[in-house]
Formats: sequence, structure tokens, C-alpha cells
Amino acid sequence: MFTFKNFNIADWFSFYRIMAAPLLIILLWLGEREVFTWFLLISYCTDAIDGFIARKLQITSARGSQLDSFGDQITFILGLTGILLFEFDFIKENYILIIVSFSPYILQMFIAFIKYGKATAFHTYLAKLSAIVQSIFILWLLFFEPVYWLFYVMIILGILETIEEITLIFMYDNWVAGVKGIYWAIKDKRRK
Repeated sequence: MFTFKNFNIADWFSFYRIMAAPLLIILLWLGEREVFTWFLLISYCTDAIDGFIARKLQITSARGSQLDSFGDQITFILGLTGILLFEFDFIKENYILIIVSFSPYILQMFIAFIKYGKATAFHTYLAKLSAIVQSIFILWLLFFEPVYWLFYVMIILGILETIEEITLIFMYDNWVAGVKGIYWAIKDKRRK
């Protein structure tokens, strides 16, 4: 997986998010909110681009899907850390709702690691929608202020997406990438 000459252009967009993590951590440590938020925006943009390029150029792969998922997880954690450091009052006011919505995600990761030995990379439509709403909310919060209706939509989508991921884990005996959702999984020959 880490032979650089074997990476394609879509992999490099995913790999950018991983390589940007140390810079984002340094910016967090230095308290550089605005610069951190701009680099976080770039990371979110590479997330939007990599999958599109992979599908358009027909260069999708299990490796690319795993790399994308790993980059997504790092970016998500750093975005949450940015909110924790720069918007602590918002976290303090909403911590119960955040814990309630984040707990199923931890459970889903635990189940995936027990069953597959690694994180899932289903990349369902609901997961993509949830990620878009999360990134918009996080960026808007860091650039401007909290938008509570968007926060609630993000929480609901996150919980629904996690329930779908857990369901898919139980539907597939072996690790697979690129499942659009439960409806498509029912017809998927890889389940047999």
C-alpha cells in the first residue's frame, strides 16, 4: 500500500489529507484558528475530489477506498479537535447531544475492527451526505458561528448513517468497499 509509485491521482488526493494532519495539529497547538480552518477546508475539498476522480477515470480500488476512509477519519477527528479547542463553549453547551450522537460511531468502529480487523469503507450515499453536512457545519462554526438547525441535521444524519453502517457490517461476512446503501447491499452478489 505504501509504495508511492503505485499511487494514482485519486490516491494522492486522499493521501494529502493524511500528510496535512501534522500541519493541522501544529496549527491547533499554535492556536492559529483562521489558518487551521483554511487548511481544513482544503482537506475537505480533497475529500470531495478524490472519489469523483477515481470514478471518472475508472481507477477505483480497495486500497484507494481504505486510503480515503483513513484520510476521512483523520480529517473528521482534527475538525472535532478544532471545535473543541476554538469553540469550547459550544461543546460545553451541547456535550450530551454530541456524546449521544458520537457513541454509535465508536460502536460501529469497534464492531468493524472485531469482524474485519479494520475500519469499513462502504462509502454509502448516506455517509457521503452526512460527511458533506458535517464539513459544512464544522467550517461554518470555525469561520463564523454555530448554526443550530444545521447542527441538528448533522446529528440526525450521523446517527442514521452509523446505524446503516452497522447494519451493513452484519450483512457482509467479508470486508468490502463501495456499497451504496442497504437497498443496494440486498442485491449485492458479494454478500453470497
